Amino acid sequence: ELQRRFHAPGEFAEAYVIAHEVGHHVQNLLGIMPKVMAARERADPTAANRLSVRLELQADCFAGVWGRSTEQRKLLDEGDIQEGMNAAASVGDDRILQKSGRRANVESFTHGSAAQRMSWFKKGYDSGDPRACDTFAGG
Repeated sequence: ELQRRFHAPGEFAEAYVIAHEVGHHVQNLLGIMPKVMAARERADPTAANRLSVRLELQADCFAGVWGRSTEQRKLLDEGDIQEGMNAAASVGDDRILQKSGRRANVESFTHGSAAQRMSWFKKGYDSGDPRACDTFAGG
């Protein structure tokens, strides 16, 4: 799907998706996921979408932290991080909506824009520290 539908080829692109999903597991283990889900149930649809975006961007950041640890263990090839960045961008809500011929409406986003997803992946990668992944700070 990544290669065919989203034009994001490469083994590390696939690894990014898995790391993002593991990031959700980490959120669950840390108690972040249940708190956000409870807050989403009490929120209006726009606010609920914003919370969803923050949760998804945090999983992207955690994926970046994993990418840094993978690099430190000398398991990456040249270009791998760029593949991850391309994959993060390709699954941004704005890109997915544009590919389906629909207008990108920020209020309807549930995963974040291509720029946001790349930015948070990069933040996790650059810091190598999960504490840098607080997408909920500032409101």
